[in-house]
Amino acid sequence: MGAVTLIREAGPGDWETMRDMRLAALRDAPDAFGSAYAREAAFTEQQWRARFHDHGVTYLAYVAGIDEPAGIAGVLEEDGTADVVSMWVRPSARGRKAGEALITTCAGWARDRGHGELFLWVTQSNASARALYERCGFVPTGQSQPLPSNPALPEIRMARPL
Repeated sequence: MGAVTLIREAGPGDWETMRDMRLAALRDAPDAFGSAYAREAAFTEQQWRARFHDHGVTYLAYVAGIDEPAGIAGVLEEDGTADVVSMWVRPSARGRKAGEALITTCAGWARDRGHGELFLWVTQSNASARALYERCGFVPTGQSQPLPSNPALPEIRMARPL
């Protein structure tokens, strides 16, 4: 198993890469996200570029031996908290520590911005994602809600101290 060779912050010039990663994630795991492929595939360049703002960050992971980005994750600051959003690792990169590296980088960003905890929502039935988050120090908060894109699926909130 190889290790992540690079995590880098995405910027407005990376909007096409971010779009392609997000759409691949929505195709690969439609029940893991609060949005749907059909909705986001219709976004304009302006809508994708608007995802880059001063109250959030997006990171791309690159793994040795994979020519395209291996994973993506963001952190969004809202209502005084920092939440991991849009976390996804390409199937060919799973098991190669890209997820852990993305979470570590997201946690560092949130800590540097003065947050004491990092939060996320994960579909209750997504055992592999929950296992990753638990390995990275997240624990369930006891909060749950229906997944916005599929209300039949509950998602749970998890938190990690920073």
